[in-house]
Amino acid sequence: MESKPMKILIIEDDVNDCNAFINCVKKRDDIQIVAITDSDIEGLKYVRTKHPEGIVLDLELNNSISGNIDSLEFLSNLKKLNLNDEPIVIVTTHVNSKRTYDILHRNGVDLILYKDQPKYSCEHVLNCFVNLRHVSPNQKERTIEEELEDNENKISECICHELDLIGVTPKLKGRQYIHDAILYLIQNEDSNINVIQHLTKVYKKSGNTITNGIQNAIIHAWRVSPIEDLTTYYTARVNYETGIPTPMEFIYYYKDKIKKLI
Repeated sequence: MESKPMKILIIEDDVNDCNAFINCVKKRDDIQIVAITDSDIEGLKYVRTKHPEGIVLDLELNNSISGNIDSLEFLSNLKKLNLNDEPIVIVTTHVNSKRTYDILHRNGVDLILYKDQPKYSCEHVLNCFVNLRHVSPNQKERTIEEELEDNENKISECICHELDLIGVTPKLKGRQYIHDAILYLIQNEDSNINVIQHLTKVYKKSGNTITNGIQNAIIHAWRVSPIEDLTTYYTARVNYETGIPTPMEFIYYYKDKIKKLI
């Protein structure tokens, strides 16, 4: 058992989240909050003076009075300090983007916790710090990979379940295109690459082939599935002339729906 509580610095601009961390720490003796700030600039000063073992870093500091609106600059400046004992950094965020997560990990983040995940809580964040306190760098890397893989598996399972409900079965060629398109959009919200372009690179097929495969899967579902199932599980408006959604309408509907479900 570690005799001294783990010293934590919290960089967070949401007052409710800050209060939640304070209340959690009051109930335990293995964590000590050394400072709370809504500024990444102030956060660096606290790193120098308070020597925290762990840092809770909110990625979006939109309400910060004296700092930047995101935390990426904090991470690069933290590296420049050349600390003998680098603190464990856990980023908390509403962003669910593989591209952003890759950037964060390259900048030395130990763990990323998605705030909109059902299991997210301040207690969970603090437990992660305690669990990572004496973990080797290689073990930390595996933990990060497992977290990302678990998150992707949950999204994938949710996509498959939703497609099954309306009759877009695994036998249809366009099913995998649809699945991968929805997954890509959820994980790469800040990407400027068109989703069809992404699929053409992955599958080495033309945009027309990808689009037609998706459209044919949708047509099949609307032909064979009971109308009650379609209207229950696909609640977006459908063009009255065609009677079916376009590939992009379909994909973006499920992107938004599944984001809410997870």
